[in-house]
Amino acid sequence: MDRLYEVMFIVRPDVVDEELDKLVAGFEGTVTNGGGVIKATEKLGRRKLAYTVRKFNDGNYILLTIEANGVVVAELERRLRVTEPVIKFITVRMDEEEKRLAKIRAHRATHKKRSAEPVFHAPAQAAPVPVAPVAAAAVAEPVEVASVEVAEPAAVSA
Repeated sequence: MDRLYEVMFIVRPDVVDEELDKLVAGFEGTVTNGGGVIKATEKLGRRKLAYTVRKFNDGNYILLTIEANGVVVAELERRLRVTEPVIKFITVRMDEEEKRLAKIRAHRATHKKRSAEPVFHAPAQAAPVPVAPVAAAAVAEPVEVASVEVAEPAAVSA
């Protein structure tokens, strides 16, 4: 039974474009010779790695989207593992992920989402509170401050 997979692999940054194209074509050939189908090939370009891998700080990212059975994927992973310019790879089964996302969408469609708007209730009728007027004389006048002398601390003898 064929399933949908995404295979992301990182190639050393010192590999030239012509060699990179040959490498990707070889991996695509592995999939098609095994009876799989290449859905998409994306060259994501040279990017910085999150951490050093085999003494490299950046690499060329390639994403293959394939439809194949487990035997073909195992052979592709074996070839990725033994190919020297490939420094890292990962294979993700996408049909399970899409099935999970479809289930979440269906659940959201059948259940109404709560409103994010707050509910305001009418305030109870209360007597208004009287407010005292502010008088102009309430402004404070400047106050004189008496000067205070500070004595020197006495020397403590031991």
